[in-house]
Amino acid sequence: MAARDRYSRKLECSQCGNTGFAEVSETDDKRAGNRDFRIDELPKSFRTEFASTDPRKYMIRCSDCGFKFRFEQKTVYAPGGEARR
Repeated sequence: MAARDRYSRKLECSQCGNTGFAEVSETDDKRAGNRDFRIDELPKSFRTEFASTDPRKYMIRCSDCGFKFRFEQKTVYAPGGEARR
């Protein structure tokens, strides 16, 4: 069995500004066709809308305002890693 890469990712709702950190993991084997993506721990202020082993298809809903968004998005961040406002 392959090892798993584990990391944290900041989640931020673009509608209400709600934030939190998700603990995620995926397979370490880059040759595998399936990344076996999993969210191991999700902040209480967010919930899973549609689970997927592909982070581009994993949908999350903000519990505060109900806005839905993908876990992995195509966004451009300013220097320092935070989204511009």
